[in-house]
Amino acid sequence: MRKIDVRDFERATRTTSRRINLQIALNLIREHQPISRADLARRMDLNRGTMTALVSELVSDGSVVEGETTSTTRGRRPKMLFVRTRDRLVLGIDIRFSRTYVMVSDFAGQRTALESFETLFSPPDLVKELGVRIRRMRAQYDEAGEIEGIGLVIPGMVDQATGRVLNAPQLGWKDVEIRGSLEEATGLPVVIENASVACALGHMWLGRRGGDSVGDLVYVMVSDGVGVGVVANGEVMRGSGNTAGEFGHLPVDLNGPRCLCGARGCWETYTSNLATLARYLGREFSPETARNLSGHPGLTVQQVVDLARAGEAQALSAVRETGYYLGVGLAGIITVANPARIVIGGEIIGAWDLIEGTVREMVEERALTPQAARTPIIPEPMNEFPRLRGAAALVAAPFFAAPRVA
Repeated sequence: MRKIDVRDFERATRTTSRRINLQIALNLIREHQPISRADLARRMDLNRGTMTALVSELVSDGSVVEGETTSTTRGRRPKMLFVRTRDRLVLGIDIRFSRTYVMVSDFAGQRTALESFETLFSPPDLVKELGVRIRRMRAQYDEAGEIEGIGLVIPGMVDQATGRVLNAPQLGWKDVEIRGSLEEATGLPVVIENASVACALGHMWLGRRGGDSVGDLVYVMVSDGVGVGVVANGEVMRGSGNTAGEFGHLPVDLNGPRCLCGARGCWETYTSNLATLARYLGREFSPETARNLSGHPGLTVQQVVDLARAGEAQALSAVRETGYYLGVGLAGIITVANPARIVIGGEIIGAWDLIEGTVREMVEERALTPQAARTPIIPEPMNEFPRLRGAAALVAAPFFAAPRVA
């Protein structure tokens, strides 16, 4: 049951039921496309006249397009319905400690273009560089469709009301304004979000066959840091100050290495890409080590994974230790959030066959119930660009979300 918030609500009107039915129809089309009007009417238990009116509205506002016809045993061949995605474009931006990535994709998250550059930690300089690149990309792909907005993901906490970055330890940002500056530089609306939350949204909204039907999941992104997006009952958990889900900064050891956030022994100092690289090089993690590693020429987690797969003892040890601490953290998440599944993204997934046993062993060892020990843990391949797909979902998903009513 969801309690009505009497301080923040939207009153139901005569049009409320119609808006809800339009969104139901749109999502059913996305889930089952290509689909005929008759099949859609059966799935919604509506008469053909009402269904025709709903579909006509979706077609007229550009949400749905008609495609090929299909064979039938009698009568006219029906035209099939599709959600319009290909000529509706999104700019996704992924700001990381090491590099910043910019992607052009359609509303389904299908990539059209991708480029990257070394991250600039000064917000004005970063916005200026992004503005130049985005203007060039818009001109280049103008004929492919209309870019409807920018999805921006960052490794930190974001105030959804103001769009300000509250704290991004990896970037050294506290109370930073970037959304408005980027909108001014590009002339496009910008949606900004924590990277792991965006990954969770992308997994729900841009997954196969219209998204993930599971309403309770946790998305863990292992990158330069470790971020976690928690989805409960189909909604992202944000907390009263928009800072929920920062599992990466829970302590594994209060006397452990100092994290980029300033605290000691955070989970990400044992599990992140930078932690894996430091371990491989025989260094203890520290903010100074992390900054040096981010610019280390020719050394990536993928290379360490490749060396581990080739049998190099030092690389294999580094990767497996990362798997050990990953399992410890996942066990804690399962204990706290009890998700229906955990999805993991990041470069370390390239070594999943080398670390899966260790990860699951730690989860089973620390789980409090047999059911918790069996929580599905699903790796998401990096070639699907989960952070950038999450950025695309920030712009695309609101078109499919249910209307907000009390």
